Amino acid sequence: MLYKIVDLITSLKLTIACLAAAMVLVLAGTFAQVHFGIHLVQQRYFQSLFVWWPPDARGFQIPIFPGGYLVGGLLLINLIAAHVRRFQWTWRKLGIHLTHAGLIIMLAGGLFTDLFAVESHMRLTNGEAKNYSEDTRHDELAVIDTTNPEFDQVTAIPEKLLWSTRVVEHPSLPFQVVVRSFFSNSRLEMANESGNGPQPIANRGVGAQVSVQPLARATAPDEQNVVTAVIEIVPVDLASGATHESLGTWLVSDALGAPQTFSWMNQTWQLVMRPARYYKPYSITLQKFTHERYAGTEIPRNFASTVTLIDPDRSTSRDVLVYMNHPLRYGGETFYQAGFQKDDSATILQVVHNPSFLAPYVACVIVAAGLLIQFSYHLVGFARRRRTAIA
Repeated sequence: MLYKIVDLITSLKLTIACLAAAMVLVLAGTFAQVHFGIHLVQQRYFQSLFVWWPPDARGFQIPIFPGGYLVGGLLLINLIAAHVRRFQWTWRKLGIHLTHAGLIIMLAGGLFTDLFAVESHMRLTNGEAKNYSEDTRHDELAVIDTTNPEFDQVTAIPEKLLWSTRVVEHPSLPFQVVVRSFFSNSRLEMANESGNGPQPIANRGVGAQVSVQPLARATAPDEQNVVTAVIEIVPVDLASGATHESLGTWLVSDALGAPQTFSWMNQTWQLVMRPARYYKPYSITLQKFTHERYAGTEIPRNFASTVTLIDPDRSTSRDVLVYMNHPLRYGGETFYQAGFQKDDSATILQVVHNPSFLAPYVACVIVAAGLLIQFSYHLVGFARRRRTAIA
């Protein structure tokens, strides 16, 4: 039985099957982008073990095709196992060893990039400084203790936790956050005072005058989901764990511009649904944004941002010009010039944290070296045999 499993893992048939499945998956994912957008297609087709049907159901689903993780993982295992089993570890095979090692590094690097890379954006106006970037594809509920005038204590609850968990507790909060309703996309409307039509589903704050219309999740690249949740604040006795009378239900949503405030135990708290933030130990300040256009057109010719990087922990303070194909790299993150506000009032920097960004470069160098060694070895052997034949 063990030999059959080894034969299957190292077989050329498995390699061909994985390559064929990868081609079909890429083709299906490309067609799906027309209707669902690139990010949703990445999650359903390439960042999963299986492609499931129906795709949006929370209940029973059927796997209809292997996903990107499964195909890539099997291909990586097959490549390593076949190389270890079949190839001879001799100097004559050095070129083949290097070529396969480069392919393994490339596949593994792609997997690590997909698992651990984080993309976010930093929007800056002239003179503005920020020490965080925002992920516009994921939201978080920020519960902020504003009692101390010198600083705010922020407890961030990820959108995924609000969707999957009914009661959220945290040591920094003297109350429970009970999720009564969650909408991955919605539309907010002022409730009809006459009592006709949709009515509010919250009884505190702005939500007491607002009704919620659930919508299908937006998938197009130019569409944005409006994440909304209805939460109940239930105080907790930190000593005994007993709960007190509820402080009411609150509507938190992307569509609400300002935070909502309440008080408990002589502390002032704020609730706000916002894009997920990634804080950094340094700050970026926009000094100047320039946008050049081709004469007589609105087509951008060049746009660039002059920023100041300040890191007190490392005693770093320097000005950097960020423009197309010339990013700023610092602290394991890369800042690209990604876009700008339509009226040129702000710049948008894409912030990428990719711990395996060197893997493709290393893999290409190793593959090139392996191919060069292999071809050189055969070329030298061919030349020797030809000289011998002529002699």
